[in-house]
Amino acid sequence: MDLGAFSISLAVKDLEASRRFYEKFGFQAFAGDASRNWLILKNGDHVIGLFQGMFERNILTFNPGWDSNAQKLASFTDVRALQRQLKAQGVQLQQEADESTTGPASFVAVDPDGNPILVDQHV
Repeated sequence: MDLGAFSISLAVKDLEASRRFYEKFGFQAFAGDASRNWLILKNGDHVIGLFQGMFERNILTFNPGWDSNAQKLASFTDVRALQRQLKAQGVQLQQEADESTTGPASFVAVDPDGNPILVDQHV
């Protein structure tokens, strides 16, 4: 199952303090909008998102259709196909993508320890 690009979306208390902290580990902002309380940072192939006031918990994030530079892939497995595969295996979803649509969509699952997993297709 190809889930696309992977990142950790961190629920942070202070966006600027978190950005400065992760810059010490070699991360640099490459996307996002600090004025809207979110930034995406990258160090090599490692990607983390910093989100202030947007959600309560850290989230494992997968982006079908994107590489680690947020560039569209020539071919990928659509989020709705991934959703069908997981549901067929008995995975309960907290939020589902609308099967009648195409293009951008997302779904959310929660692992046995309560960690949210967001599969978020932007293309």
